[in-house]
Amino acid sequence: MKSNSSATRHATPVLSTSRTGLRWGLLGVAAFSFTVPFTRVAVGGGGMSPLFVGSGRAVVAALLAAAALAATGQRPPRGAHWLRLAVVAAGVVVGFPVLTSYALTTAPAAHGAVVIALLPAATAVAAVLRGHERPPAPFWAAAAVGAIAAVAFASVRGGGPGGLHRSDLLLLGAVVAAGAGYAEGGLLARELGAWQTISWALVLSAPVMAVLAGVSMSQHPPTGTPAEWAAFAYLGAVSMFLGFFAWYRGLAAGPMAQVGQTQLVQPVMSICWAALLLNERITWPTVLGGLAVIACAGAAVRTRPGRAAPAATERDAATERGAATERGAAGARSRTAAPDTAGPPGRGDRPVR
Repeated sequence: MKSNSSATRHATPVLSTSRTGLRWGLLGVAAFSFTVPFTRVAVGGGGMSPLFVGSGRAVVAALLAAAALAATGQRPPRGAHWLRLAVVAAGVVVGFPVLTSYALTTAPAAHGAVVIALLPAATAVAAVLRGHERPPAPFWAAAAVGAIAAVAFASVRGGGPGGLHRSDLLLLGAVVAAGAGYAEGGLLARELGAWQTISWALVLSAPVMAVLAGVSMSQHPPTGTPAEWAAFAYLGAVSMFLGFFAWYRGLAAGPMAQVGQTQLVQPVMSICWAALLLNERITWPTVLGGLAVIACAGAAVRTRPGRAAPAATERDAATERGAATERGAAGARSRTAAPDTAGPPGRGDRPVR
């Protein structure tokens, strides 16, 4: 039984080895590394509006998610889970796709990859705040320097501090949104499961994104070349859905800040794809800016956070015990049910150690 199966799985610790988390994280990052170049392809020709690309890809992913949830007989989340799923949806389903789609109508993909290189630090900061930990001063210093480096790079491209482009502000907003969505999603994946978390977030946001897609289609009917539609399909099926299977599973395995380090290779890969697939000219300022931002982000996520406050630790432990009890009860009930339809791995589908 895939979706709610055996009791031995429920005994598996929430946190697995960091090596497992890093492997899943790298797989997710490899999938995400095409997002910026393919978004540039989709909006670059002008046949698809940024609003359509940002919202339409979420609708495609939501349809896939709904089918997967129905095929595996997943029970809907309850209570506070919906509020936390709303945070995930606002960050990674609405915020990041829409903001980057608008930004990449004017910004080159390589430039966008450099600014988005702040995402590892943003994820680590969000994970620290959400996990009630006490980070030391070097952590915050590295994160702040990384933010300054990204803004400085964007300013140089614009001709000085007054030349900071609107696209740069949109990209920075996308980084903040995704960092919050990644951190909350990583925590929630420990209770709901990795692919279930992104699936329910997509379903939750589907009505809003469908309305936005409909509005964009009425104002600007989408057209495109086969390559542009292929890029759009990748954004919907992989960047918005399948990539999160691996990414949230890696974050759930943890440690979250360490798994977040795998994002450091994403801008490098994205810049390479931009050069190979889009024939973008990679300038020395782009290379130096990328190295500076990556170095600062790496310093931030490698800084060991302080211990969580005792009250927070007890609260989180109680939450995990309650979630484990609920999953155990669901597993007991499922043993009397018919086998699940084949589909994505279920809530408890984690390796037995």
